[in-house]
Amino acid sequence: MFDLIVFLSLLALGYAAGTWAEKRHYRSIADREMAMLNLPAITMKGADVPTHQIRSAQMVYGNAVISVDYFKRLLASLRNIFGGHVKSYESLIDRARREALLRMKAQAGNATMIVNVRIETSAIGKQSKRKNIGCLEAVAYGTALVVEE
Repeated sequence: MFDLIVFLSLLALGYAAGTWAEKRHYRSIADREMAMLNLPAITMKGADVPTHQIRSAQMVYGNAVISVDYFKRLLASLRNIFGGHVKSYESLIDRARREALLRMKAQAGNATMIVNVRIETSAIGKQSKRKNIGCLEAVAYGTALVVEE
């Protein structure tokens, strides 16, 4: 009985620590997004900017590899059995994409805008037997433009 209590306590502690770390990461992302709000990242090529106004253009990118914690992976595998939303994987994808965009914006420096932005994701470390995702990589890339006013 004591072993069961210890196991369940460690399981609850691990879940709580993973949830705390995820919430802390979301707060960090929200703060940095507010700080970089003035740098638009759009998917349109050129964004209707006349070419004679462009002073410089360079490729910028950002990538992030985010892992879901073991306890949320366990709950996700149970959800795969019964079906429905796998919220832990949805938050994993959201965090990875947003982090990659922020790192791309940070690399852009004093750019006026980033155009032709693309985001790609890939699963890393899939376990072949269970088909669970270990980590997710998101790569955001685009062209940073410095435009004359």
